[in-house]
Amino acid sequence: MRVGDLESWVRRPWGAAARTLLHLAGDPALRMRLWTGEEVGPDPEHSVGTVVVHDAAAFLRLASDPDLQVGDLYTEGRLDFEGPMHEILASLFQRRPKLGTSNWVPDALRRGLLDTSLGRAAENAQHHYDVGNEFYQLWLDERMVYTCAYFAEPGMSLEDAQLAKMDHVCRKLALRPGDEVIEAGCGWGSLALHMARHYGVTVRACNVSKEQIVWAREQAGKQGLAGRVEFIEDDYRNLRGSCDAFVSVGMLEHVGVGHYEALGGLIDRLLRPEGRGLIHTIGRSRPQPLNKWTQKRIFPNAHPPTPAEMMRILEPQDFALLDMENLRLHYRDTVHEWLRRYERAYPAAESLVGTERARAWRLYLAGTWASFARATLQLYQLVFTRAVNDVIPRTRAHLYGDASARFHDEEPARRAPDDPGAPDES
Repeated sequence: MRVGDLESWVRRPWGAAARTLLHLAGDPALRMRLWTGEEVGPDPEHSVGTVVVHDAAAFLRLASDPDLQVGDLYTEGRLDFEGPMHEILASLFQRRPKLGTSNWVPDALRRGLLDTSLGRAAENAQHHYDVGNEFYQLWLDERMVYTCAYFAEPGMSLEDAQLAKMDHVCRKLALRPGDEVIEAGCGWGSLALHMARHYGVTVRACNVSKEQIVWAREQAGKQGLAGRVEFIEDDYRNLRGSCDAFVSVGMLEHVGVGHYEALGGLIDRLLRPEGRGLIHTIGRSRPQPLNKWTQKRIFPNAHPPTPAEMMRILEPQDFALLDMENLRLHYRDTVHEWLRRYERAYPAAESLVGTERARAWRLYLAGTWASFARATLQLYQLVFTRAVNDVIPRTRAHLYGDASARFHDEEPARRAPDDPGAPDES
């Protein structure tokens, strides 16, 4: 047998296995290049990019558990992407065969497969958020808002879209000067500070991430709002007192479906008779666990809920749903901007957290964009109140004022006390 024939014979089994792997993935518009030099998949002109596998052991790991190993192998540098990573991942998500419709996922979650207990919740958050404020500053907006922005107008910057999101939340809550607000899971404090400055409310906001709380308290001091916003380093389950508005933006993913009824009970104890509530969360159209790699490496014990699962918060307490909005396309555009900024700052990110962690976050952001672009993830905002509450807006007119309005830290909002729906004119 000639040398060339021998090489061809040796390569053939790996190439066949690679073709099978792509077929099992739904025949996405992707090529795969093996360490042998062989490439399989559609013609380059019909492909969005190439997955490059650098060694046989990596290929075997990939074949054994793609959901976990795509991320781990990329992080280790044993798998790479040629072409736009977010588009390559979107192709995988688009063509991937759908899961069955059995009820085992929510049942398992109710039995507590995800550990979001009081002690573990802080560990889960610290794994993700305490990577360091300096790292997040590389690619978030100047106010460190790490949730979906609201692009109310074409061409808005990320900074303006995040301000528009915060105001969109405040309008949905129909905040009035003098209201007392409780925020569960406050991130770096941007929403709490925005509510206090522009809507004349006082806020108690809690978070289990020490780094975020330290940052938020510093910002409150610099902005002269320390007397109106209290940042508490604690779990939401330890909140006490009462409030006119309860808000949670980006925390529900970490609560766990098994704790939803208890969360509803907590809100019931906190919310005054004419109080309003808003929950903002990444979600799903149907029950499905989070991607295995994201669950294990980025967001431990996280679960994006369906609308039906979210009703477990409201129904046992007889809360009335006033409004539910899906901002999926806004989150797609938010993550696109985060990814663009992250790529620009990648050398700095690598020097801060090391190559493996920097690559992991690059993949996470690209995969998040793909998830929202292909609608495997949604972004829900729901507004609710007590069933018997007539002091609520009768239309949605209060939500849509001047979308081009800009906010200035030096000028608090001036609003008539009897007009809860007036747009912020600062």
